[in-house]
Amino acid sequence: MHSKANILVKFGKRVRDLRKSQGLSQEELAFKADLHRTYIGMIERAEKNITLVNVEKIANALNVGIKELFNG
Repeated sequence: MHSKANILVKFGKRVRDLRKSQGLSQEELAFKADLHRTYIGMIERAEKNITLVNVEKIANALNVGIKELFNG
């Protein structure tokens, strides 16, 4: 798998794992992060190359540091 695609897969899985461990639906995470629910789904399925601004929004919504989104 191409390295760019691989990081998207790893990031999406990490977001999904953290979201589920906190008992949040995609809709709830999207609301907390001020993003659209379908966008969260696309991130989790590695269909979207996310911006750093949105990485920060998701980290804040999950109450984790940005670094924690990449370590898992």
